[in-house]
Amino acid sequence: MLVEVEKQQLCMNQLIAKKNDVVKVEGDIIVNDVKPDVLSILNTNGIVCVYKKEVMDGKLRIDGCINTYIMYLADDENGSARSLNTTLDFTQIIDLEKCKVGMSVDENIILKSIESKIINGRKISINAMMDIAITVYANECIDIIDSVNNQEDVQMLNETIKLNTLIGEGSNIVYAKDTVMLNETDDLAELMKVDFRIINKDSKTSYNKVVTKADAEIKLMYLTEDNRIKTINAIIPIMGFVDIENITDDSMCDIKYKLKNLIIKPNSGDASNSIYVEAEIEISCLAYENKEISLIKDLYSTENDFKCKENEITIMTRREAYLDVYRFNQEVIVPEISNNKIYDISANPNVITTRIQGNTLSYEGDLNIKFIYRNNEVVETKEVTTPLMFTMQLSNINPTTNISTDIEVRKDNFITGDNGKINADIELGFTAIATDYERINLINEIEKSEMSCDNSYSMVIYFVKEGDTLWKIAKKFKTRVEDIVRLNNIEDENKIKVGQQLYIPKYVKRSVAV
Repeated sequence: MLVEVEKQQLCMNQLIAKKNDVVKVEGDIIVNDVKPDVLSILNTNGIVCVYKKEVMDGKLRIDGCINTYIMYLADDENGSARSLNTTLDFTQIIDLEKCKVGMSVDENIILKSIESKIINGRKISINAMMDIAITVYANECIDIIDSVNNQEDVQMLNETIKLNTLIGEGSNIVYAKDTVMLNETDDLAELMKVDFRIINKDSKTSYNKVVTKADAEIKLMYLTEDNRIKTINAIIPIMGFVDIENITDDSMCDIKYKLKNLIIKPNSGDASNSIYVEAEIEISCLAYENKEISLIKDLYSTENDFKCKENEITIMTRREAYLDVYRFNQEVIVPEISNNKIYDISANPNVITTRIQGNTLSYEGDLNIKFIYRNNEVVETKEVTTPLMFTMQLSNINPTTNISTDIEVRKDNFITGDNGKINADIELGFTAIATDYERINLINEIEKSEMSCDNSYSMVIYFVKEGDTLWKIAKKFKTRVEDIVRLNNIEDENKIKVGQQLYIPKYVKRSVAV
């Protein structure tokens, strides 16, 4: 028969699977009839949007696109710089054996590279490589046995563990919209390059809500009707909130911003010297709290046979965010640029390896700086790559700790000097999320039956073996730890020696006088 128990319910964020994948996206673009032929490619950049993800049994489907901007040297008498814009759609189905419908998935997509090649003067092929890091969670409420009712003969071994329990999760769609005004003398002809990033992220909790704010930073390079190349920056506020019940100021919030769609188009009519920008952004949040719970690690009865059913789960025992800043302030020499006009400079960090040694987290990679400039009335590009080495000090990490890192370019200021000398002042924000998991067995059902045999001994002499504990010995002989301690005058029940002689008394049920 089943033993009557008391239970508490905990909502846990269980790790189900982690997977990294590389996705290749290819496509072609045909040059519009009104534009000149392509002589050479100057620059290609792209912005990834994920507008849909679907969790299926054993699979994850991701639908999105790469907004692509190609800058090329035209095959005309002026050797002018022109541009092509296109959208590369992609659908990626990733096999995840343990994935089930209803589970939560966090995807982190990084556009590692994008390049264009000329097929002929009117056709260009585009090849993009994306790194996708997938984490699958099961946000489930689990019943944990607190105590056993009406069983005075039950001996329980409890263990206190620390863990992160999930308070709740939620998401919301917000829109960052604005009209970017150009100079009055600039009649827009073409968009040549677009950079988009989300910076200055901040949040606070209030009345069962997570209130978020950030900025969308847009950098637009464009061509005017009179063949001038100009660049303009704009900051658009991103305000939003996510509803999560029972959240407090002490809760840890894991907030992600995902770009779902980006619209950038020239306005017409009276507003022809302006550009409309609209970013559709999904803000998602997982809210956690630190908690200590007492688990029944083992139990037995001195009078009955117990059979326990267990369920093994993986729980999150710790989730902690570490923030640090990498500063690159050096002089970069690019002789090709000399004193020519620079149209655009962009910095792109690329982390190749991540290592944990002690409490130190080390990153190694490179920092790529790309220049677009004018050389003798011709637009050219130049890339400079410098080593990127950075360490962060973290506490309580080990080689099995899961580390996920988000790198944000917070600042990239460049001051040009003579003879191609450029002072680069770049600030990268590193956010490392350290997560520890532990596999535990949960007793979720106890069944008892009458003891199969009745030992006739009153006391046993036992010699301690390797791996023994007083709990194991007491369970074996269906007695109690405190009786063994008292009879053998043991000062510390956690300190017994191999070969030590112990007297093991038979447990006698004590009746209570009425």
